[in-house]
Amino acid sequence: MSSSSVGRVDHTALKVNQAFIIGLLVLAWLLNQPWLVAFVGLVMLVGTVWPQAGLFKHIYSNILKPAGLLKPDPRPDTLAPHLFAQGLGAIVLAVAVLAFGVGAVITGWLLTALVIVLAAINLFAGFCVGCFIYFQLARRGINLNLPLWREAK
Repeated sequence: MSSSSVGRVDHTALKVNQAFIIGLLVLAWLLNQPWLVAFVGLVMLVGTVWPQAGLFKHIYSNILKPAGLLKPDPRPDTLAPHLFAQGLGAIVLAVAVLAFGVGAVITGWLLTALVIVLAAINLFAGFCVGCFIYFQLARRGINLNLPLWREAK
């Protein structure tokens, strides 16, 4: 299956990922801990480049789902736009970490807040801004797919 074809994507896994991102980034802000922003950004980057290694996905697949705490919600969908969106979030958090590093603390927290807000819109309203960008780029002939995205399930 190519990354542009429709398969099945577990939307519970996506929501767990968003919830972890939001929760950890809010915690980072409350505790004033930019290293936690860096950690979340790194988890997002790894999960984007190598989807099978996503930490939050593993927590869902290996702990929450087997314990019966959450039930899968597979839907016709393609994973590539969601991975692209996660990658955009990782880039924004990387810039936030750079801002923290050069002393632009307010900029760092504003960029972190942007990721929180966009993940919350996705989690609570079901609209993925990064997915929207992905599809708009695709409509213009720009297809941004990593080879590992074709193998991700």
